[in-house]
Amino acid sequence: MSQNQKFVIANWKMKLGISESIHLAKAIKKIKSNVEVVVCPSFASVVEVRNILKGSKVKVGGQDCFWESEGAYTGEVSASQLREAGCDYVIIGHSERRKYLQETDEMIHNKIKTALSASLTPIICVGESFEQRSEGATDYVLINQVTKAIEGVDLGSDKKIIIAYEPVWVIGSGQAISPDEAEHAHQVIRQSLFDIFSPGLVKNNFSIIYGGSITSQNVGEFIALENTSGVLVGGASLKSDEFIAIIKNTQNTY
Repeated sequence: MSQNQKFVIANWKMKLGISESIHLAKAIKKIKSNVEVVVCPSFASVVEVRNILKGSKVKVGGQDCFWESEGAYTGEVSASQLREAGCDYVIIGHSERRKYLQETDEMIHNKIKTALSASLTPIICVGESFEQRSEGATDYVLINQVTKAIEGVDLGSDKKIIIAYEPVWVIGSGQAISPDEAEHAHQVIRQSLFDIFSPGLVKNNFSIIYGGSITSQNVGEFIALENTSGVLVGGASLKSDEFIAIIKNTQNTY
């Protein structure tokens, strides 16, 4: 992971069926960019999307994984299964899973370790709720979530981790936070990393990205920030023209 590598990561959530996912994958297959582009379809579509994108520069990720490598865990998908299906990345700890599925910090921590052992790059989501923000607790929430997620993780020099700052209260709202607010949050996250890992590992093995109502119009403002290495895109990634525009504007910013 180059220090200057930029990421545009698409989270398709549970928005598209298999045929829709195939159609969208075909539309973005020919993207040629020095930006690392990753799409995260639903589990049911991963193999089909990976087959479409095979040979292209676009990578595939899972939207979640289980914390055990195998076993009697009905309905779950392991990190090794995602890897076998062609994934290089996996989203872990998204706020929707924390909220609707009561994912705990311990679950997220264990998922990260399992993902790394399967040679997947975790995309760890952290962020404060509106209530936490209103109480002035944003910094505390970020430090706590980052620390509990990765403290004690054995991170070799060949392993990479992406931290995605997604303020919960703007996801799906159509209104991103200001770049200055994002920069402050990313500084807090980076300092948390320095408190856990050596400066060399933080510099070479971690990237911090922003997510929350990203569009082709505002992406450049976030990519230009000193401590920002990319974006995690939700709704805008479901429209091929808009998603391609986001990628182009990301590339043109650095």
